Amino acid sequence: MTNSAYDPSKDGAKMGFSDAMSYGDYLHIDSLLSFQHCQSDAHDELLFIIQHQTSELWMKLAIHEIGAARQALEAGETAHMFKMLARVSRIFEQLNNAWDVLRTMTPADYTRFRASLGKSSGFQSWQYRMIEFILGNRNTNMLGPHANVPEVHARLEAELARPSFYDDVVTHLFRTLYGTTKTPPAPQLTSPHQAQDEIRAAWQTVYENIDTHWELYELAEKLVDLEDYFRRWRFNHVTTVERVIGFKRGTGGTSGVQYLRRMLEVELFPELWHLRGDL
Repeated sequence: MTNSAYDPSKDGAKMGFSDAMSYGDYLHIDSLLSFQHCQSDAHDELLFIIQHQTSELWMKLAIHEIGAARQALEAGETAHMFKMLARVSRIFEQLNNAWDVLRTMTPADYTRFRASLGKSSGFQSWQYRMIEFILGNRNTNMLGPHANVPEVHARLEAELARPSFYDDVVTHLFRTLYGTTKTPPAPQLTSPHQAQDEIRAAWQTVYENIDTHWELYELAEKLVDLEDYFRRWRFNHVTTVERVIGFKRGTGGTSGVQYLRRMLEVELFPELWHLRGDL
């Protein structure tokens, strides 16, 4: 034990950065911390802004990881894909935990600055929409809020023009199980993925023969894990909104809690959930 102040420089830590890149330089901390612009003097508005900004950063990483998982699948690098899918699940775990912080805001707290949001709403997050489109929940009606930003609109349209990641997985499933003897159902490019009996049967073959098809089984469970966390994120969103604003309409014009509850019914990989009762 000592009462003298510790000097990190004596252990080799660099203490001056006039000639080198610092932590703040690398992360552009000054710029990052300048992006929170409150529209009112309400104490809790900063919490609300940071909650949503950090969520957008996590979603940016999720899109990056799912994109890399797609490339790994195309290249036959399934071990790399598994790592990326596991990371996406952990990202949604972080997004889930963030609701716990936002739920410390009471209805009275939110009411003080809600009008400052105008018509802005999380419903309009293009990154969230991109994640849904990539995973197979595709709805062209959801392009509307992004029509005023041509670059974003074009990116979302480009995603709808190609098979979803789940479509790619199903193609891999059929190719691995059947070779060229059976063709998977056509991708549902511009509508939410609906369960297909042929896909369910293929996955059931995997689950009933785990030792023979271990890699496909592991892939299936990685997808279930991802959707599990994604569903929890949606559920926590609903309960947080109900706790803070009850059944008022959302700032973006949706029915609020009723709209969010409808989203709880969406299944990204329905065949993987439906087959469980038949095992």
